[in-house]
Amino acid sequence: MSARKSGPIENGEERRSPIIKWATRIMVLSLFIAFCGWLDTVKHQWYIFEPSKLHALAQDAIAAHPDDTSAMVHHIVSNLTAEYPSNKIRINPDEREWFFNNAGGAMGGMYIIHTSITEYLIIFGTPLGTEGHTGIHTADDYFHILVGEQWAYAPGSYEKEVYPAGSVHLMPRGVRKQYKMHKGCFALEYARGWIPLMLPFGFSDALTSTLDYMSVYDMVRIAGRELIGNLLIGKI
Repeated sequence: MSARKSGPIENGEERRSPIIKWATRIMVLSLFIAFCGWLDTVKHQWYIFEPSKLHALAQDAIAAHPDDTSAMVHHIVSNLTAEYPSNKIRINPDEREWFFNNAGGAMGGMYIIHTSITEYLIIFGTPLGTEGHTGIHTADDYFHILVGEQWAYAPGSYEKEVYPAGSVHLMPRGVRKQYKMHKGCFALEYARGWIPLMLPFGFSDALTSTLDYMSVYDMVRIAGRELIGNLLIGKI
């Protein structure tokens, strides 16, 4: 019994099938990219914090408590809690919720004050000093230095950048540097942009090097709690 031969119509359909599949994939990918591009143009409407006001708040905390880092942090959190009502955004007032964070080779303590899809506000630092890679991010990052100095270096420069207490180091999205929290440094760090895309950088060292899963758990638990809380009250 002879095998059934494919006719010209069936052969034509077989040739078109991969073309249709790839055309569909390209169209879906193009629509996704266009949607992401549109979102990037409107994300500013979900921002709550202003970098200039946070800079002034950091400077006020330094002036009020020049020799007490803990008091600086309390000053910042108390002012934020008083200024922003709980029905507008969530501010985490529990100043005991510190955990280790390893990212880009640098290690320090982190306290999450606020996090959403488009913003986060944290205290990061260590009294021991640390250095590493800043990462390449989809958000603008503002380091408001509270204590000590932060040093930074960009390829091609022969001089270090020095950011003392009271100054702010702006890292626009896409920029990468080597940085050092020199001789003990703490900063109020504010990022605005697409925050979830920063998570792989924040997790990678713990998952591949330190294996500090307790710190990963604390980060996921606290950040997730605050993120979900902000989503529930409509703060993206």
